[in-house]
Amino acid sequence: VQLVESGGGLVQAGGSLRLSCATSGIIISINTMHWYRQPPGKQRELVATITSGGGSINYADSVKGRFTISRDDAKNTMYLQMNSLKPEDTAVYYCKVRLGWLNYWGQGTQVTVSS
Repeated sequence: VQLVESGGGLVQAGGSLRLSCATSGIIISINTMHWYRQPPGKQRELVATITSGGGSINYADSVKGRFTISRDDAKNTMYLQMNSLKPEDTAVYYCKVRLGWLNYWGQGTQVTVSS
């Protein structure tokens, strides 16, 4: 199983970024997928979840209305569209899938929002 995030970068407040999580070794359409982030000096936190079949999507309160999680089953890739970015969104962003009792994480992609 391999997860590879991309799309991070430096953006001004109010800007947008689109993160991608390319996967291999799993079929994302039948798995619940997550985006997490870890701000500098803080614990990792859950940002968004999309269940298998896309039946349910959930967001942290801090990103509701600004972030959109989605996936392309044909490409086995998950996305996080981030709009109206704020300096407090600065973090390393990770995608995660849980298979049985194992969690698989990507290496993370840095998002930095300047004020």
